[in-house]
Amino acid sequence: MKFIKEILGRLFAVWAIIIFTATLLLFMVPFLLFVYFLTDPKKSHRFNVASRIWMSIFLPLIGCPIRVRGKENFDPTHNYIVVCNHNSLMDVPISTPFIPGGNKTIAKIEMAKIPLFGMIYKTGSVLVDRKSEKSRKDSFTSMKKVLGMGLHMCIYPEGTRNKTDQPLKSFHDGAFRLAIDTRKAIVPAVIFNTRKVLPASKPFYLMPRLLDMHFLAPIPVEANDTVETLKNRTHEVMSAYYEAHKK
Repeated sequence: MKFIKEILGRLFAVWAIIIFTATLLLFMVPFLLFVYFLTDPKKSHRFNVASRIWMSIFLPLIGCPIRVRGKENFDPTHNYIVVCNHNSLMDVPISTPFIPGGNKTIAKIEMAKIPLFGMIYKTGSVLVDRKSEKSRKDSFTSMKKVLGMGLHMCIYPEGTRNKTDQPLKSFHDGAFRLAIDTRKAIVPAVIFNTRKVLPASKPFYLMPRLLDMHFLAPIPVEANDTVETLKNRTHEVMSAYYEAHKK
């Protein structure tokens, strides 16, 4: 049975690549032609709509429909720092499209070098070269500008994928320093089942499964908050929620 599952996982991966390429060309190339050269924030708002349509078709076709809960936690008159747990490469393509409203995600610069896809990737991202101290500082400034335009900023505070048996890895400071500096509330987003769809331990493998993305109540920056207190409070909320709702 395990051998059959391994074969199916590879076949589903091939199918996903075919569907990804086909839907990319069908839905996102028109975006590049008509929207790419707009300026933000209009560009990001339109990108959010286009990418949501794309993923709403792509994900069911590969057997991974997504269920989103907690969108009512977004006040349309405010923008937020959205912090997500990170278990899989599948987390990235579902975060930007399904965050309500225009947003950008902090993302590794390497992926931007892929032809065609890189243009789309850059549109929805603040790029960072994690090996460069200057790039990390510049990305922090860029994230402030994103928030200043009224867009949401999506950050994975664990930094890299969680390959441990714990609900969450420890958090880095960046998202919480950004919140302290800008006084923007944090909306925790807890993603379920992406680790089972694209496990980090299995290259070229995909197993269809229902995905869940839950937005929790905003965590405001209190007057006496430090980076550490805000970080710990957010980690506790997300860890407890993940443990209570995992299947």
